[in-house]
Amino acid sequence: MDFFARQQRVRRMSARLVLLFVAAVIGIVLVVDIVAVVAFRAYDDPAQLAGTAVTVSVLTAAAIGLASLFRTASLRGGGGKVALELGGVLVPQDTTDPQLRRLRNVVEEIAIASGVAVPEVYLLPNEDGINAFAAGWSPSDAAVAVTRGTLERLNRDELQGVIAHEFSHVVNGDMRLNIRLMGLLFGILFLTVVGRWMLQFGFLSGGNRNRDNKDGGGNPLPFIGIALLVAGFIGVIAGQIIQASVSRQREYLADASAVQFTRQTAGIAGALKKIAGLTEGSQIKSARRDEVGHMLFGSGHKASSLFATHPPLLDRIKVLEPSFDPGQLDNLSRQWAASPPSGLAEDVALGFASAPAQPVPAQPRPVRVDSAGVVGQIAAPTNEAYQRASEILGEIPDAVLDRARSTATAAPVLLGLMLAADPEARAAQHAVLAQHAGQRLAEAAWHEGGVLAALDPQLRLPLAQIAFPALRGLPREQQEAFLQNVFAMIHADGRITAFEYCLSRLLLSDLQDAVRPKSQWRMGSRSIAESVPAVSTLLAVLAAEGASSAEDASAAYAAGAAVALPGQPAAYTPPRGVVELEAVWDRLDALAPAEKSLVVQAAVAVIGQDGRLTVAESELLRTVCSLLHAPLPPLTALSPS
Repeated sequence: MDFFARQQRVRRMSARLVLLFVAAVIGIVLVVDIVAVVAFRAYDDPAQLAGTAVTVSVLTAAAIGLASLFRTASLRGGGGKVALELGGVLVPQDTTDPQLRRLRNVVEEIAIASGVAVPEVYLLPNEDGINAFAAGWSPSDAAVAVTRGTLERLNRDELQGVIAHEFSHVVNGDMRLNIRLMGLLFGILFLTVVGRWMLQFGFLSGGNRNRDNKDGGGNPLPFIGIALLVAGFIGVIAGQIIQASVSRQREYLADASAVQFTRQTAGIAGALKKIAGLTEGSQIKSARRDEVGHMLFGSGHKASSLFATHPPLLDRIKVLEPSFDPGQLDNLSRQWAASPPSGLAEDVALGFASAPAQPVPAQPRPVRVDSAGVVGQIAAPTNEAYQRASEILGEIPDAVLDRARSTATAAPVLLGLMLAADPEARAAQHAVLAQHAGQRLAEAAWHEGGVLAALDPQLRLPLAQIAFPALRGLPREQQEAFLQNVFAMIHADGRITAFEYCLSRLLLSDLQDAVRPKSQWRMGSRSIAESVPAVSTLLAVLAAEGASSAEDASAAYAAGAAVALPGQPAAYTPPRGVVELEAVWDRLDALAPAEKSLVVQAAVAVIGQDGRLTVAESELLRTVCSLLHAPLPPLTALSPS
């Protein structure tokens, strides 16, 4: 299933989630109504019966709704809040711990391959089981968390499989559904807390000792408390059914996407085997495990088949490895009981722990594009894309990566990337930066610019992508000041290059999305027919940036228009520059998933018309996919011809 078809499935699951929630609320309200009518003896008077039922129904539904809204609002800060509630600890970008560094490297590789922002990374240090989850409203405020058992027990291939599984939830929009589900479940379970309080308070205040007086006016609180406890129990059951109905099939899809990311089944299958064979399994000890059960890699606790949030482990393994013999698990269990697996030891044996860094290439390498292989298949990155992402981290000097990952030095690195190659333009940018930000930052950026001048241009945006999370850690006022510095440098020489536009637009989107989750990951419903000017502008800009002549640009535009605008006039109008894209993003992001698929396919058709991918085209395509909340399509990288 490709990415956009998966988004359509998420939309259908969201609608089903709402229906299941409404059904659960109706059932709970009916239970509370029945007990309230009995408790207040309203069944003899039709008017009182109706009044009591309406009042109690409104109050119960309001309590559930407000509790759900409150819980959802409490999670607006992003996936990091969920991780912290489970006892998570933020893994610093510049960590030197070998296991944590391995974890961050894997996360960064998959982020670069998929074209999404690098999420925050958390460790659950008190959890011995093998488990992980991704949470957030969009990729820009996402967090990936893994347990200590995951780091200690899994080798690098297995860790890649688990992280790739979680990235599937990031890329495909599952996370937003997960957050909504957390809020709805809290509203349902909230009645249990209220019922327990009312039951205790009712008995402490006199219970039902006056229930036989002639006025029949006993204390109704214990009755209502019992009703709410019963309703809460119904809510627990309903919540588990909802979790199971939403989660099970997604896990198969995420497993398959993990294989697409890494192009090998041994990693994720090995992780599942270790969960099945180790005593700790995937169990989570946190008291909040039920609340996040639907978003975990493996089941947080043992549950009946009716309420299980995940498919059986053996079924998941068999899908990945059809020839797997379940009897092997007994042998593995005995082996691991005597000597628990060590991910670090396995990495050393496999050669991962001592793999040398790859040298930085002296010259940019051309990339060929097979656009025909992309049309109709926008999904998880291919193995080539994943391997290329791994190579990118190896090609960037370690010292540069360390500075990009540090909150203290990420800003000079990004500003250094912005410095132009032309000496006159470079001097103008330095002067503007010194005027706006001070001489100290200007000199630091100048120094970084000198170091980064030798960097392969294809590595610039990936390096910026790695630095973005460090900027998210700055206070909001410092983020705003940094953005102003970036914009001042862009306009210093009177022109805006494709790279300057892409970096600044991605940076602006990343920082804005991180603090304004209400606008994130919209699943629109517009059609291309309603957005023809925006689509035409996008294709024209892509054609102009990648062509060496007006004739070539016109041919490239026509190739894209044939995909996204069949039957429309295909006349090419040269754009005034990349800044014309500012008018298209809101319109294109509001397209329905199937329509976005056509736009991305058309973009690939434009840049692939001449069979080559320039650096500017690569940067623009990464920007297009990021702002349309779509993964990078599977482009084929070949050696120079």
